[in-house]
Amino acid sequence: MSSTRRFDALRLSRPEVAVFVSGVASMGLEILAGRMIAPQFGSSIYTWGTIIGVFLAALSYGYHRGGKQAAERATNGRMARVFLLTAAYVAGLILVGDVLLRATSGFPLPGRVASLPAVTLLFGPPTYLLGYVSPYAAELSAKQGLGEASGHVYMLGTVGSIVGAFATTYFLIPSLGIDQIALVFGALSIATAVAISRPIGRERATVTGFVALLLVASVATGAAGYTVEGEVVYETQTPYQNLRVVDLGDTRTLYLGGQRHSAMDLSEPNRHVFQYTRYFHLPYLVADDPDEIDRVLFIGGGGFTGPKRFVHEYENVTVDVAEIDPAVIATAKEYFRVEESGRLNIHNQGGRQFLRETNHTYDLIVLDAYQKDKVPFELTTREFMSLANDRLDDDGIVFANVISAANGPASQFYRAEYRTMSKVYPQVYSFPTAGGGVVQNIELIATKNDSRLSEAQLLARNERREVGVDLGAEIRTYAAAPRTDDVPVLRDDRAPVDSLLDPMVGQRYVIQESNASESEGDPQQGRERREAAPIAVRSASVRSG
Repeated sequence: MSSTRRFDALRLSRPEVAVFVSGVASMGLEILAGRMIAPQFGSSIYTWGTIIGVFLAALSYGYHRGGKQAAERATNGRMARVFLLTAAYVAGLILVGDVLLRATSGFPLPGRVASLPAVTLLFGPPTYLLGYVSPYAAELSAKQGLGEASGHVYMLGTVGSIVGAFATTYFLIPSLGIDQIALVFGALSIATAVAISRPIGRERATVTGFVALLLVASVATGAAGYTVEGEVVYETQTPYQNLRVVDLGDTRTLYLGGQRHSAMDLSEPNRHVFQYTRYFHLPYLVADDPDEIDRVLFIGGGGFTGPKRFVHEYENVTVDVAEIDPAVIATAKEYFRVEESGRLNIHNQGGRQFLRETNHTYDLIVLDAYQKDKVPFELTTREFMSLANDRLDDDGIVFANVISAANGPASQFYRAEYRTMSKVYPQVYSFPTAGGGVVQNIELIATKNDSRLSEAQLLARNERREVGVDLGAEIRTYAAAPRTDDVPVLRDDRAPVDSLLDPMVGQRYVIQESNASESEGDPQQGRERREAAPIAVRSASVRSG
């Protein structure tokens, strides 16, 4: 076969191009849907099951409708119209997607299907439209016979889906923001419409130009750099999550997956903005000798509030941080004034991997890698807690920042984690940060010490010891051991974290913020400051963070 014939054999016809691009766009939008939906509804198995189900249903209905019309209406021009309508809808997603997400989050649905209206409204119509392409292309195919034409169309559409999956996952998401990725698929749809309908008449050229203008305008409007949370300083898609840095007044906040993770006071960078981070200092009261806490490991970095404060406050402490997301590390260094030194060492590794491979032992391990709807189960299990125990010194302490409710149905994850830690450590202490049955940060402290400290003993130690922060109010949140007979011990072979988190969906997540200065360590001064500066309570839907 000559080179010319080989080239002709590889050249795709217009219907074949349409099928291939529809596969790229449908799979790319499906992966993008996960990133758009996660900030409002989480990224649990239920969310992803809903996304996959809606896309399959929309494509199936599009195949059905397109197949019924293909014999009489299939033309390259009609396929071009499908791509233009898809691009126009994508422009709408960029413009009002966030508004629609917030609007649909209020529907009174069970947590497991809470994302269904949003996914259907945002991604059902464009996926349905793309479903028309395959039956139209099969009708227009130059292949002989229905079986050969159908098989060829399925093959091209599947190859396109593979390309869309890999390109979106490995290239677009790590490199671009959500709006820019949507722009890519919108522009691809417009380009395909032009390519398969040449020559273009004046009317279609006008429509195409209008859709292109709408798409560009939607991105320009969405990139204005301000949200309801404040001014967007930086935003990117990492391999693990959406990352956003937002300034509001003097407070800079790191959002991961749409959820507030860390905050920094721009005028006082080492201050604890979120109240729960003050609890990180409680191990200095739980330890028999706080001076022996000289090597600390944080699993999870975020904005590095705890690591920065420990290095600033305790001159004898060396802090290691294991953070799995390299973009989080880079963002912390550029926007949250994090500097590595001989006393602050940052490791781009997952927490469990780091503990397996390190040759260090620690006096304190702070587990700060949980989010309210995305919990790495491998950091919750009995086997992980045993590994952490092996890496602790004889008097070592584990501190876990758990997001859950203190009681009620939404407390299942907290109570399961408490039970799991109790299987490894003789004593586990619990400190809910907001009180009541709301979803909140609950701090768990596990020790190797058989004797248990009372609230009164901790208050007395708070009066005697200078740990840099007055912890009187935090100690008074001391809680009795919760009921655990109805929750499982989490194990590597069975850790139903998604099921345990499910009751939290739709409930309010309360984060307390402190306006008090904490630059001094004297307890009496701390009490005076706290009386003078009331605590601000921020609450948000568990879906929105």
